[in-house]
Amino acid sequence: MTHLEPAADQGAPRVRRLDRRVAIVTGSDSGIGKAIAEAFALEGADVAITFHSDRRGAEATAREIERAGRRCAMRQLDVDDERSVAALFDAVVHELGPPDILVNSAGIGSNEAPIAEIETHDFDRVIKTDLYGPFFCCREFMRRRQASGGAGKIINVTSVHEAIPSPRNAAYGAAKGGLLTFTRSLALEAASLRINVNAIAPGLIRTPMTDRRTDDPARRAEELPNIPWRRPGEPWEVARLALYLASDDSDYVTGQSFTIDGGLEMNWGQGA
Repeated sequence: MTHLEPAADQGAPRVRRLDRRVAIVTGSDSGIGKAIAEAFALEGADVAITFHSDRRGAEATAREIERAGRRCAMRQLDVDDERSVAALFDAVVHELGPPDILVNSAGIGSNEAPIAEIETHDFDRVIKTDLYGPFFCCREFMRRRQASGGAGKIINVTSVHEAIPSPRNAAYGAAKGGLLTFTRSLALEAASLRINVNAIAPGLIRTPMTDRRTDDPARRAEELPNIPWRRPGEPWEVARLALYLASDDSDYVTGQSFTIDGGLEMNWGQGA
């Protein structure tokens, strides 16, 4: 049994929290997005997964969704291209039905250059992927939900860097900080349609994007003392939080950002 598998039934059949829901999870070929897609399937959702270049990773996610007995649609997606986003939603509606849940997990990091040395195209690439991408997906989702009578859940994966500045990562911080305020603005607009819009702000999570930090002993020795929990988080831990925000349990929660970082953000500035 993995951390994402439901407990064995005891007596009456267990009611799965996302039964008959259709979810889109971008960037679900690995890491946090993969864990969220698999968690949703285990709770009864049919899931559309996307990848940018890692088709093999996406196929592995698709196998897990199908192993859970749910339908899966898989598509290559350029989140920074609004036409690619629109085509994804068209395909999902055709294959699975109108989406009820959107998770914007696809994203990239910056190249750790100081601001004076950042090339315009590098800054633009991060902003287009990490901020425009969720905007394009949220806009398309809102249009589809309006046509279906409203209701639904949007979860934007930001970062602790939505609030914590990080030297040599200005583009990433600008995108994630912008995504936080975008999430809150959209939550106000979407409330009349009963669409919940929230964010998850992970700290250091063990994923392919962070493996050079979590797997290198020297980097771990440098970074883990800043985390009160003294370890990186795991994707399944973020997935459990996403599951709550995607389910009916969170119907009275909107416009919020949920930090999951082992205490890192609270520890920022200690010793000043």
